[in-house]
Amino acid sequence: MVELSLEIPTYNEAGNLPVLIERLEGLDLDLEIIIIDDNSPDGTYEVAQGLAEKYHNIKTLKRPGKLGLASAISDGLKLASGNYVAVMDADLQHPPETLLKMFDEAKKGNDIIIASRYTDKGRIEKFGLLRRLTSKGATFLTHALLRETRSIKDPMSGFFIFRRSILDGKNIESSGYKVLLEVLVKSGSGAKVTEIPYVFGKRILGESKLTVGENLKFISLLLMLSHYRPVKFITVGAIGILVNEGLLFFLHTYTPLSLLFAGMISIETSILTNFLLNHFWTFRDRSLGNWVRGVLKYNLVALPGAVINLLTLLKLSAITHYLIANIIGIMLAFAVNYLGSEMIVWGRGKRR
Repeated sequence: MVELSLEIPTYNEAGNLPVLIERLEGLDLDLEIIIIDDNSPDGTYEVAQGLAEKYHNIKTLKRPGKLGLASAISDGLKLASGNYVAVMDADLQHPPETLLKMFDEAKKGNDIIIASRYTDKGRIEKFGLLRRLTSKGATFLTHALLRETRSIKDPMSGFFIFRRSILDGKNIESSGYKVLLEVLVKSGSGAKVTEIPYVFGKRILGESKLTVGENLKFISLLLMLSHYRPVKFITVGAIGILVNEGLLFFLHTYTPLSLLFAGMISIETSILTNFLLNHFWTFRDRSLGNWVRGVLKYNLVALPGAVINLLTLLKLSAITHYLIANIIGIMLAFAVNYLGSEMIVWGRGKRR
């Protein structure tokens, strides 16, 4: 059995692959290289076969078409024999020499070792402003929705090593490029994770695989790994709107309460309704701990949203119908409430 199985998914990397393999073969590693090609029209698979004949530690797999990085890694795992599995791109933006430092960390007992662009001394050689903003925005969303990633500076990295046993009995289900997210979530909270800085290089040949389709797959992956909590939270929020609007209409129409007090009662009732629904449905996989403390925390994180809701209601009711003003206030408060619920109220609860 080899020390490390390295999976290299490829598509149109015929020019880069020989250079990459030559650098990998020069490393002082007991390395098994698995090249998984998605039927590249530029002859990448034929290049891979030629390299396999030259170097006897290379396995190749040709797939019928572009089936996605995650499924390529899943297929490659069936050929891997190492206790540890590494994943890297073939475009030379991931320096092969970094594998030595990464595997040293694996031998220290770490389960997941991430080559990071955002730790100290890690950097990116060339990223346009839009690409940087996209990367930072994706990292923010990942940290917000997947608490298993919050201590990781570069959860979007495509260059990592993991102990094969941490995925025993679990399948890689996504089809996009952000496989590390799935490994981090499915490995569980007991996995030992470390990050190694590296310089993300410039692409020399070929074209980037990052497309609008891959960004949509990323959003789909986040939703799947978060058990669709944002969708559930929106649904609960819609129910909260009905409670808020209905009670506000009743109190303002059929009682002598002012709009201010009617609004306060309506908002607090909807907050309590949302708390119960979120506890038993949206975050049902997490324990809350002390209920009284949970209700207080939920009210505290909902307070900024409630203030926004109430101020919007009072200000806009002068120029539009008060129920429309209330709806606008609820929409403005939504993002604040979700982040507070995800990261504070149920953010530290153990899985049930």
